[in-house]
Amino acid sequence: MNQHSSIKGRGSLIERATEIYDFNAALRGRGAPAVDVPADLPPAPVAPPAPAALVADTPAAPTFRAPAWTGPVQAIDRIKLVEDGFLRPDSAVTTMSEEFRLLKRDLLSQLQNNPRGNRILVCSAHSGDGKTFCAINLALSLAAEKDREILLVDADFGKPGIPAQLGLEAGPGLMDALADPMVAIEDCVIRTDIPSLAVLPAGQRSNNDTEYLASARTEQLLKRLTDGRPDRIVIFDSPPLLAASPAAVLASHAAIALLVVRADKTPDSALRDAAGLLRGGAQVQLLLNAVRFNSGGRRFGSYYAKGEAQ
Repeated sequence: MNQHSSIKGRGSLIERATEIYDFNAALRGRGAPAVDVPADLPPAPVAPPAPAALVADTPAAPTFRAPAWTGPVQAIDRIKLVEDGFLRPDSAVTTMSEEFRLLKRDLLSQLQNNPRGNRILVCSAHSGDGKTFCAINLALSLAAEKDREILLVDADFGKPGIPAQLGLEAGPGLMDALADPMVAIEDCVIRTDIPSLAVLPAGQRSNNDTEYLASARTEQLLKRLTDGRPDRIVIFDSPPLLAASPAAVLASHAAIALLVVRADKTPDSALRDAAGLLRGGAQVQLLLNAVRFNSGGRRFGSYYAKGEAQ
């Protein structure tokens, strides 16, 4: 209520209306209390019903559906993936592939009906914690899902590297579409020879990357990529939280923020500072990287090594 209002002593507009109308009754389906109407007043005119044909022929408002990705198709370098320790599509099941299977199952369940959409931010406190490694492997694991489309976004604008890690040639990307309204973001997406996996490069480097990400245009572009397509999942690989500001801004556009922690390396103080920068944004979850299981721990790969894989 406005403290300077002339009706301060009489209550707010809502409070005064409540004295006249029974809002609880209205919520239960009843209207306002009856009002005495003089008998000599003519009855209120009743509008004629609309013709049935007119009602039936009224078209429903069209629902926007994100356009298909129209960028070039490039082949992922499988040999380079193996040499760099990444998952290889269609390869034998390993301990690491099973770990990412568990991770994606948990994420998929959390993304169901999430009001922030199917967007995952992969971030870390410092460089070298393995966020890009985890982002690429998560994207490759999710791309194995049936009836899904995965878009891996290189949002580390200071040190972009996802296309090179996959053996792809980068072109215009997210920053170009943010800076220039004439650039169609779907044209920047690189389609790969894995039909369900696409990559959006970082684009041209800018000194105003944080400001562009904080603008309303970012949400508009993300909706253009995903609206009307619940099968699409967007994964952002961001710069380190404690080294650059874009990661915290990206968290406001994501449903889940995976904060990668490198076992026996990431200090507790850095973890707390990084988590603090994500407060109020996406749902934050910790992802432990470079952990070693002992002989009594789980070893998923050994099950499939005996020939049970289908």
